[in-house]
Amino acid sequence: MRFEDKPWLKYYDPWVLPELEVPPTTYMDLFEKTFKEFPDKPSLHFLGTALTFAQLDDCSARFASYLKEIGCGSKDVIGICLPNFPQWLIAYLGALRAGCVTTGVSPLLRPKEMQFQLSDSGAKAIVIMDVFYENTFLKIADDLRGVEHVIVTAATDYFPEAIKPATPYAAPAPRKQALATFMNVMEQSLPVKGYARLKPDDPCVIQYTGGTTGTPKGAIVSHQALIDNTRRFENWLGEVRGRSVSISAFPLFHMAGLWSISHYLQMGFTQVLIPNPRDTKYICQAFETYRPNEFGFVPSLYQMLLDTPEFRKLDFSNVDHCISGAAPMPLETLQALENLIGKGKVVEIYGLTESAPLITMNPKNRPKPGSVGVPIQNVMVKLVDLETETTEVPIGEPGHLIYRAPNMITGYHERPEDTEATFRLFQGERWLFTGDVARMDEEGYLYIVDRTKDMIIVSGYKVFSKEVEETLYQHPSVQYCAVVGVPNPERPGSDQVKALIQLTDAYKNRDPQKLVEEIIKFCRENMSPYKVPKIIEFTEAIPLTPIGKVDKKVLR
Repeated sequence: MRFEDKPWLKYYDPWVLPELEVPPTTYMDLFEKTFKEFPDKPSLHFLGTALTFAQLDDCSARFASYLKEIGCGSKDVIGICLPNFPQWLIAYLGALRAGCVTTGVSPLLRPKEMQFQLSDSGAKAIVIMDVFYENTFLKIADDLRGVEHVIVTAATDYFPEAIKPATPYAAPAPRKQALATFMNVMEQSLPVKGYARLKPDDPCVIQYTGGTTGTPKGAIVSHQALIDNTRRFENWLGEVRGRSVSISAFPLFHMAGLWSISHYLQMGFTQVLIPNPRDTKYICQAFETYRPNEFGFVPSLYQMLLDTPEFRKLDFSNVDHCISGAAPMPLETLQALENLIGKGKVVEIYGLTESAPLITMNPKNRPKPGSVGVPIQNVMVKLVDLETETTEVPIGEPGHLIYRAPNMITGYHERPEDTEATFRLFQGERWLFTGDVARMDEEGYLYIVDRTKDMIIVSGYKVFSKEVEETLYQHPSVQYCAVVGVPNPERPGSDQVKALIQLTDAYKNRDPQKLVEEIIKFCRENMSPYKVPKIIEFTEAIPLTPIGKVDKKVLR
C-alpha cells in the first residue's frame, strides 16, 4: 500500500466530504455575517461579564476607528499582549476591520524576547495589560524600533461594575510611544462604518513559533489558510452554526487559541474565556455554569483536571466532543478521560503553526486511542526516510512527516532561508517538512513518535522519547514525565536516555534510590535494553511552555 492510495478516506465519517472546496474570502466577511445573524446571542462570557455579538461588533468597530485615527491601516502590524480577556477579541477584530495584521505576544516573554518579536514583526502598535506594560514593556521601550502607539488595559476593565476598583488605572508616563488606555478608546472613538477590503491571500496574523528548538520565527498566516482550516473542522465534526457553547483554555497568543476564537466567532458560538488555565477549580465552575457542548485543552491540562475532584463530579452529558492537541496525550490520560466524559467524545488532533494549524483528526465514529487520527480533507501526507529524507518509508515504519495542503502558511516573515528549509521539493513537488517523526498504520491513522530534534541515538539505535514516556506512565509512581537524550561521556557521538519524573503524591516520601531501582527494573521488563533510561531524576515540576507542552529545550 502507498501513501498515494489514501487509505484513510475509507474511515471518514459518513457526512465528511473527502474533498472540500473552500470559497476564497476573508475573516471580516465571515464575521460580518455572524454579527448580523446572531446580534443578541452572547459571543463570550468572562468572569461574570457577557458581551453579545452586537456589542462585540460595536467595540471592535470603535477600536478600528481608533487605529485609523492613529494612522494604522493596510498590513500594519498590531501586537496583542494579553491573557484570554475580552479585550483580546476586540483588538483582534478591530485590527482586521482596519486592514491590519495581528501578532499575539505571550505575556510570559522576558523583556528581550518581547523586544525581539515586536521588532522582528515590525509592530506599529501594541495592546498590552498594565502589569506587562510596567514590568516588561517599559524596560525595552527606548530600544524598540517601529512601535509608535501603546494601548494599556487593566484586568478589571471588563469586570462587572460592582467589583471594579473605585479609581481607574493610570498608566505611567510613556517614553517614545504615544499612550492611550483601552477604555478611553472605547468611550471616545465612534464606531467605524464597514471594514477594510482585503484579499483572501492577504496576511491575517504573524504567528510566532514557540522557539523550543531555536529562535522564534514569524509564520505568515493568510485569511484563506485560517478559514480553510475552520471550514474543514466544521464539516469534520458536523457542527451547526449558532448552536454551541465552547470552552477553550488555549492561550489566544498561540496558534491553537487564535484558531479557536476565529472558528467560534465565525460559527456564532458562545465562548467562555479562561484567563488562567492553571486554575482548574475555576474551569470546573465554568463547566457547571455554562454546560459547554465542546471544549479543547492540552494533555497536561486534562491531566490536571483529572486530578481535580470537582472535575470528576461534573455532568458531561451535554458534551458532543472535546479536543486534545498541541502535544501527544498519554494513553493512561486518554482512557481516564474517556471513562469520565464518554467513549468516542475525545478527539485527538495534530497540527502546526505552519499549517494554521490542523493536519490530522480522529474521526468521531472511529477514533483510535493513541493516534492523532487521519489526514483531514484535501491534506496529503507522506513519511520519508529519517536519514536521507529523499525516499518514502513503508507503511508501518517511522519516518519524517511531510505534508501538502491549501492551509499552509505563505512562509516566515523576512526569513527566506528558514522558509526554504521548511518548504522543500520532494519528488518534484513542494512539501512542508514538519520536523515530526510519525508512523502510519494500514488504515491510514498516524501516530506521532517524536520530534526529529528530540530523537535519541544510543549506540546507533534510534530511541523515540514518546515510546519511553508511554512506558513510564504505566508505573504508578509517575504523575508526569519527560525523556531527553544527554551525551554519553564514555561514547562520543552516542546519547544516554534520561528521564525526568514528577512523582504522584503517594510516592513522594519513598526512598529515592530504591524508587529509581524499581522504575529501572520496570523499564527493563517492558522495553528493549537500549531504550531503558540510564539516568532518572525526580523533579517538583516538569517545565512547560506557555501552551502546556513539555519544554525539552529547558530540560536539556
